[in-house]
Amino acid sequence: MNVSEARHAFITGGASGIGLGIAEALAARGVQVTIADANEETLAAVLVSHGDGWRGVVLDVRDRAGWARAKAEAEAAFGPVDIVVNNAGIAPNGQTFADMNPDSFDRIIAINLTGVFNGVHTFAADMRDRGRGHVVNTASMAGLATSVAGTGAYSAAKFGVVSISETLRGELAENGVGVSVLCPGYVQTGLSLNTARLGGETRGGGLAMPPSDISPEQVGDMVVRGIEANDLYIISHPHNWSGVEKRIRGLLAAFGQDL
Repeated sequence: MNVSEARHAFITGGASGIGLGIAEALAARGVQVTIADANEETLAAVLVSHGDGWRGVVLDVRDRAGWARAKAEAEAAFGPVDIVVNNAGIAPNGQTFADMNPDSFDRIIAINLTGVFNGVHTFAADMRDRGRGHVVNTASMAGLATSVAGTGAYSAAKFGVVSISETLRGELAENGVGVSVLCPGYVQTGLSLNTARLGGETRGGGLAMPPSDISPEQVGDMVVRGIEANDLYIISHPHNWSGVEKRIRGLLAAFGQDL
């Protein structure tokens, strides 16, 4: 879709990191944005520093009743949502499956996977019925390939987000609604801090993300381009191909095929 013709975007995890980068990139194209976030203080600070055309709503993406309220309030202010970005998430917990706390597994799945479904469930039918719109779901490179111990629950959720996105794209294509899945590598964000605020654990107990040469603002621009091109996959770190290649080669070998 032509982003400049979109009127309203709804972005979860929109008060920081990649979500804020996407919100700013869309706002720069004239789109009014509703940013949803579980952190009320961060949300308020962002709204103070941005002008008209921005509004915020406190939302825990696990709360389905909260989703319904957030949609009603957002659309009462800015009209129907043309772009929904399901971006909110928490970090890997650093636990192997054999030793994982079930509550930690459930939290990761509920926020990173079911939270995406909740966003799709809230907005996709209206987009389909209006015959316009675009859905962006944030997965991860860990949703395309993983073998790193301690990231299994996170990766399981992100693989699920990729699957939701691929299936949803086929379901909505004939109705003029696009779907993309964003698969970022490391981006300098507040993911670990946000994880801690929501009661989650992080690998090694640390709060610092690894260094990155890709900023949230750059990812935001990538997402805008991906929406306009109706790309299914939006990859922020194409040089991280090796893990995906290894997985694809393994699948091809199992099918008796070559890359």
